[in-house]
Formats: sequence, structure tokens, C-alpha cells
Amino acid sequence: MLQMTGAPRAVAAGLREARVSSGDTEDRGQRTTAWAGALLEGAGSMRLCWSVALLLASAGAAVEDKCERNEFQCQDGTCISYKWVCDGSAECQDSSDESQETCRSVTCKLEDFSCGGRVNRCIPQFWRCDGQVDCENGSDEQGCPPKTCSPDEFRCHDGKCIAPGFVCDADWDCLDGSDEASCPTPTCGPSSFQCNSSTCIPELWVCDGDDDCDDGSDEWPLHCGARNISATRGDNPCSALEFHCRSGECIHSSWRCDGGPDCKDKSDEENCAKTTCRPDEFQCSDGTCIHGSQQCDKEYDCKDKGDELGCINVTLCQGPDKFKCHSGECITMDKVCNSVRDCRDWSDEPLQECGTNECLDDKGGCSHICNDLKIGYECLCPKGFRLAGQRRCEDIDECQDPDACSQLCVNLEGSFKCECEKGFQWDILTKACKATGTIAYLFFTNRHEVRKMTLDRREYTSLIPNLKNVVALDMEVASNRVYWSDLSQRKIYSTQIDRAPSFSYDTVISENLQAPDGLAVDWVHSNIYWTDSILGTISVADTQGMKRKTLFKEKGSKPRAIVVDPAHGFMYWTDWGTPAKIKKGGLNGVDVYSLVTEDIQWPNGITLDLSSGRLYWVDSKLHSISSIDVNGQNRKTVLEDKKMLAHPFSLAIFEDKVFWTDIINEAIFSANRLTGSDINLMAENLLSPEDIVLFHNLTQPRGVNWCERPTLPNGGCQYLCLPAPQINPHSPKFTCACPDGMLLAEDKRNCLTDPDSVVTTRRPVHMTVVGPKRTAVPGLTTETVTTPLQALDDPASGRSVGALYIVLPIVLLTVLCFGTFLLWKNWRLKSINSIHFDNPVYQKTTEDEVHICHSQDGYTYPSRQMVSLDDDVA
Repeated sequence: MLQMTGAPRAVAAGLREARVSSGDTEDRGQRTTAWAGALLEGAGSMRLCWSVALLLASAGAAVEDKCERNEFQCQDGTCISYKWVCDGSAECQDSSDESQETCRSVTCKLEDFSCGGRVNRCIPQFWRCDGQVDCENGSDEQGCPPKTCSPDEFRCHDGKCIAPGFVCDADWDCLDGSDEASCPTPTCGPSSFQCNSSTCIPELWVCDGDDDCDDGSDEWPLHCGARNISATRGDNPCSALEFHCRSGECIHSSWRCDGGPDCKDKSDEENCAKTTCRPDEFQCSDGTCIHGSQQCDKEYDCKDKGDELGCINVTLCQGPDKFKCHSGECITMDKVCNSVRDCRDWSDEPLQECGTNECLDDKGGCSHICNDLKIGYECLCPKGFRLAGQRRCEDIDECQDPDACSQLCVNLEGSFKCECEKGFQWDILTKACKATGTIAYLFFTNRHEVRKMTLDRREYTSLIPNLKNVVALDMEVASNRVYWSDLSQRKIYSTQIDRAPSFSYDTVISENLQAPDGLAVDWVHSNIYWTDSILGTISVADTQGMKRKTLFKEKGSKPRAIVVDPAHGFMYWTDWGTPAKIKKGGLNGVDVYSLVTEDIQWPNGITLDLSSGRLYWVDSKLHSISSIDVNGQNRKTVLEDKKMLAHPFSLAIFEDKVFWTDIINEAIFSANRLTGSDINLMAENLLSPEDIVLFHNLTQPRGVNWCERPTLPNGGCQYLCLPAPQINPHSPKFTCACPDGMLLAEDKRNCLTDPDSVVTTRRPVHMTVVGPKRTAVPGLTTETVTTPLQALDDPASGRSVGALYIVLPIVLLTVLCFGTFLLWKNWRLKSINSIHFDNPVYQKTTEDEVHICHSQDGYTYPSRQMVSLDDDVA
């Protein structure tokens, strides 16, 4: 009985030990332990001991299975996500998730590459031999075969491949210039013109008003003869408030001679009088003068804020090496508690504090770290914590910083963790999210062509050559289609990427364009949006160009670049008018307002990072790249550089990189979009790089097109179905829109002609109407323009066409009869002799009375009227 009694006690002790070591286990485990203890107290048989042992095993299994199936259990019992194991950052307190034993046991999928070595990391197979080290031991870039170019490509000396058309074209397309080495004297074909600089351009570009040759020889009178070039070029395309650069641009007249070149040829800074300031004035870097008292007054008076640079307020007594006496003096910290009076009031030598370590007594009340000082002490917090009050530390939520992670951020106690969106994978070496799937390409315009380049320059080709003056560019990834606008042709074109290069392109928009500087494709609803800086408009059309509408127009505005967010129904565009701004509005043209109005002067390109919900734009006047969230909050300057951002024009975002074009440097650069560091040259020696777009399947995620539901094609709209901005959960998914000059009917789906814009007696009307051409009636001024009726296709179109077959003949017959009557009456009046009297008595008719009115000059008679005697006889 003694042995049997001792056994239960030992088992009970084991239960208690297991309960203590397991920590806070599940309630089920605690209930099992309590029940087992109760059984032990009242049982004494060996079978009962075996039952308790089985219960112990189940309780232990419950402890071991505390983590979920997709979690990893650290050695201290805590659980973390399996995707954090062997990712280069320890999440377990004991670092067991990054130990060699743990990482060596990792097995990779068949479609992944195993790095091996100390940490066996798995990476996608296409990261292998991509020119970037992803494994810690570099095994993914070892044993790679030499890069070989296809038979129709030229291999640079550095191993890069370019299109053969780039060889010996007077431009360095290889970074080492090997494509221009040993080139013979160029000779042009029969359909080309040879510039005085020996370069060749298409014959169609000669004498068209644009300098296509570098030396302008294609527009010399020697070749153009007596052609009126000024009629094509225009004497001055800029407004009275703008300066016309010799290179063709129009800039604000206030930027002339302001110290910073804004024209591509820097002609705005030529022949400028040098500004000198008085001895009592401060000269800003742009040459302007301010009063000397405005320097270091804690207010920015210079545009570049140079009046507040290098200012040190010597009256402050701050810093770890300074001590402020109670009597007002400022002494260095080494003079404190040195048994010498340095403060008049002896405040630097307190008897109780000097030599006393307050941290020995319960850490001075600090929750984490106590730091003893010469006088007193201070509470400090470890990394990832901050003081809340004077003694208590609280966790810092690093995820409140929008740039803490490039995509997803998970806040942890004392730290944080970065994660990636679907389609991206975390790279432990670069600490960035890398895309998986297809290869990413950069498409950019180079004035006369659209070029295509991989991010590592391994592939570099001319996609669409022999264009006139291509400016704006965008892509539709799902349909593999590219759209662009030509400033000289004043048209918008498109073509399939796999069909290019070709000399036959689809014309999308061909009329009513002046300066289509910006272009954006709504890949979900199959619409295109574009800006016109001369007309000051934002317009939309379907991708076929059959239906179009002006959504926004503002006097004095100069919209430039535009970007769309189809998932949320918004569009954003830059406007470098006066004042400059960034505007936001719905894709249907409603709820338009200014998002950025301060610290902005010449906003050019704009792009949207969908994963982080942030806008990025370049400012050519401030030489900067900035970002802000889509609600206008958390603004940040990514990079300021007058050299690398001499005149940035457009930009694109992908992964952790920002790419931009610069028309003064004639190059494309890249940098880290979070920090602005790691600036790299992507391409140089370009002609005029303007728009740039990144092509990858992840940049245009799929969305729901509410306008194309099976039960209601085109949303039931007669004309355009446009997505509505998702302002709140109750917002509509779309709204119907009509062409310019027409209004929505009461059902908000069909379109009606605006009666006020068709016929008027006040002024001529320039608008769009649908219907037959009307005959002008004497006394009325009318203008009619017809819009294709096939654009107004709706379910009720059949009934409308049927009614037109009945109404049109009746209307035509009525107009014909009325015109015949007017001709007959006019002939009759001319064939009858009329007598005119100046005596007012004979002006009286049977319906009118003679009115003699009093005025300041005496009495006057009403205006004379012509009366026919035949009417009186009648």
C-alpha cells in the first residue's frame, strides 16, 4: 500500500510539473489535469495509474500541438507563422526559427531552386541566373551559362543585347558604346533624308515645322524653299503669360531668369541681368533678395528655403553635453559634479544627487532601462519601444509609417514584420518584395519611336519606329495592346504589341485634339482617358474610339499626366497651370477637387502604386520626386536632386523601384522609391524620353466590370457606361453618360438633345446634335454638327430607328413647304410698289397707336415701320 500510495504522488507531481512547464495551456488541458489529480487522490490501483499515464500523454500532446498546422513552434513554446521561418530575421526570442538545424531541414518545391549552404532557402526558379544575387551564398548566380543574344540582336561588349536597328544610329544604346564603334559613314535610303549631321530621318519629316535633325537642317530654307514654314510651326504657340523656349516648350513667364533652367535648351536663362543685393540684404540661390533680418527668423522667405539653412541658435542650451544652470548659465556636462562651482547658484553641485545612483533602487521605477546621470537619472526604452510618460515604455507601431514596408506591414511587440502581396515574394538580401510570374518590361517614348527594355537591359528593342512626335503612352496588359498619342498628328493610336513593328496602326481618336499630353487606360472597363493642356480638358472614350465625352474643363488649367484606379473608380492628374496642383475625381467626372496645392510648381508625370495606395509625381521646377496617399495625407519627398532630376517628365513604379525619364539629361534613371537611394542609370543618349510605363501582369490586377453584367449589357446605358467613385459602401457602381451637347433623360440611361444648345438668337453655338440637318430660318443663327448615330446603341434603338423613318419624311416635307412659302412671300413683296411716309400719322395701323415719348432731348417718335398700302386695302 505504501508503494501504491507513493506512485500516485509521483504521477501527481509529474502532472504539476507538466502544468508549470507548459505555461498557459488550453482550458481543455487544465481540466484534464485537474480531473486526473482528483482520480489520483481517490484511486489506488495500478490500472488507475496506467489510465493517468495515458491522460498525461494526451495532455502533453495537447501542449505540443498548441500551434496551428501553418505555424512554427519556437523552443520556448511560442508560435509564429511558417512563412517567417528562415527568412533572415528572427521572430522567436531564442532565434530557433533561424537556426542552422531548422533551416537545413527545409525542403523546396520542385518548381523552386534550393540555395543550399548554411541556410537552405527556396527561391523561384526564374530568379536563377537573372543577374541579381538572391541566395545568401550566391549559388543562384553560380554556374550560369553566358548570355547569348538571338540571331536578330546585337551583343554589346558588356553582354547586353539590343535591336540591330540601334547599331550605328549615332546613339549609344550599349552602356559601353560598343554599338557605335567602327561604324561606316552613314548613307540614307531613297525614302529618307540625311541631316547635315549625317543622321537619317524619314522624308515625311522634312519641312514640317519641327526640327527633327539635331542641327535643324531638315527645316533649313535650303531644303524647304519657299514653303511657309511659319504657318505650320505657328509664330508663337504660347500664351501671353508664357515664355516660348527655343526648344519648343512653353513655360511660365515668371520662370524666366529665375536662376534655374526650365527649357530643354536652357534658353530661359540666357541674356539675364545679374541680380545684386544691397549690403543689408540676403541673396537667395535663385537671385532674389530679401532683407537681412529675414535670415534665420524661423520662416522660409526664399523659394529654396536657403535663408534658414545653417542657422544655429546659440542661446539654446540643449544636447547631451550641455547643462542649463538654474541661474541661467550654460555649461558643459563635464563641469557638473566636479566639486567646483560653475553655476552662480551651485545648481551644478547638488549634494544629494552627486555620487548617488538612483537606478539601484528598483531601477528608479523604470519599466525597462534605467540610465544613471550625474544629476538624477533617466528612463530609456529598448528598440521598438518608446516612453509613455516618464517611466513606462510602450510598443511603437512601426506600421503607422507608410514607408516602413513596401507592401504589407505586421506590427509585433517591439518590432515589425514586412510581408508581400499575392504574386510577390520577400527577398531577404534586398529586403524587398520581388514579383513572380512574367518578365517586367519598361516601355518608353523617344519622340520618334516607342522602345521596350527589360529592367536588366538584357533585352532592348525599338517596338514602334518611325513616329512623328509621340508623347503619351499607356498599356493594356490583358489584351497585350499599347496606346500612344502623337503631338504633331494630334491623334491617339493603338496596336497589338506582338504586331509591332508595323506601319499600320489603329486610329482611336482623330478629331478635336490639340495637345494630348497624358493618357491612361482603364483596363477593367475598357476605356481610355486623356488630357489636353491647350483645351484644358479631361476626356474619356471607349478603347475603340466610338464613344467619347469631355468630363472636365477649367479655364486656365493645363492638365498634363493622368493615372486611373479602376477598382475604386478614381482618376488623378497633374495640372501645371496657375496655380499648380494635383486633382482627384471620379472616373465618371464627378467629385473633382484639388488633392495637392502646396509646395508644387511644375508637376509633370504621375503614377499610382496600387499595393500601397500612394501617388508618386515628379516636379520639374523643384527637381523632386514626391509621394502622398490617395486621400492627400502622409506626404513625403522621396528625392531632390538638381542633377539627376534636371527636368523629369514621367515616372513608373515597380517593386521597390521608381523609374523616371529626364529630357535634359536625355536618360532614364531608377532609385529606391522609399528612401531615394541607390540611383542607377538605366538608359542614356536618348533623343527626347518622355512617357514611361512598366509592363507586368501584376500592375493591372483583374477587377469587376459592373457595366457588363449578363442581365444588363452596357449597364443599360444608351451611350457610355462609366465607373462611379467608391466614396462609401453605398456609392453606385456606375453611371450613364451622354456625348457632349446631349443630356440624360429622366431615366438617367437614355440621351436627349439639349434644346438650349441647338438653336439660339444670342450667339452661335458649337455643339453636337443628332438628327437631320436643319434649314436656316431668317433671323436665327444656327450651326449643326452630326455625331454618328451608331454610337448611340441601346436596347431601345430599334424603336427609335423605326420612329425616325416616320418622323423624318414629315419633318422634311414641313420644312420644304415652309421654305416655299417664304420664297413666294418674298417674291410677292418685291413685286408690289410701296410708298413710305415720314409723317408719323401715317404710321398708325389698325393695331398700333402713336406713342410720343418724353426724353431729355425733347420728344421722340417710335422707330419707323414699313406699311404696305395693299395691307390697308385688304
